[in-house]
Amino acid sequence: MIRASGAFVALTLDTLRAVPRRPFHWREFLQQAWFIVSVSALPTALVSIPFGAVLALQAGNLIRQFGAQSFTGATAVLGIVREASPVVTALMISGAAGSAICADLGARKIREEIDALEVLGIDPLHRLVVPRVAACAVVAPLLNGLVTTVGLIASYLFNVIAQGGSPGSYLQSFNALAELSDLWISAVKALVFGATAGMIACFKGLSAAGGPKGVGDAVNQTVVFAAMVLFAENFLISAAVW
Repeated sequence: MIRASGAFVALTLDTLRAVPRRPFHWREFLQQAWFIVSVSALPTALVSIPFGAVLALQAGNLIRQFGAQSFTGATAVLGIVREASPVVTALMISGAAGSAICADLGARKIREEIDALEVLGIDPLHRLVVPRVAACAVVAPLLNGLVTTVGLIASYLFNVIAQGGSPGSYLQSFNALAELSDLWISAVKALVFGATAGMIACFKGLSAAGGPKGVGDAVNQTVVFAAMVLFAENFLISAAVW
């Protein structure tokens, strides 16, 4: 575990050093970004709908016991904008796109394509890892905005239609607590989470060994480790900011 952690940190530092190098592979970046959007956008939106509804249900039931049902909109700010959106986005990227990135790089690794690039004098980090990590980091804030929008709409409709809440009270409490900084911080968290998920996927893919079974194990480890690291990062950032 310690050796793997050290190797991951070393790979991350090498990737950061490779980012400013030219030329930047824009075609690879755009292909990866479009792939991430195509496999993550719809599942992310579909997950956001029940998530926002469940949050409105639980918050509404709890707040109603204290006679403060009008503050349901404020709980949407705390639950969806600040915490749920970036975490859901990162989990979907690591689960859908990250697993595919890991499988792609793992297959290249066991076919010795990575070694062939090094023999040709091509840095695999600059050619393969940097565009993928950059794509995850750029797409994550966009998906975070999608999660926020869909989740808030679902929370609003569920509170107003299913629970009989007041639209005016919901919007008033939402506006009272919501700040533009919440959206910025949420977007920054999503960017960090997306880059982390992409980095873990690339690390596990390049570390794959043992044939097809090793690639499958690497994909499984990517999803598990990404979830663990993302929740730890979310706690640290939330504790530092709010």
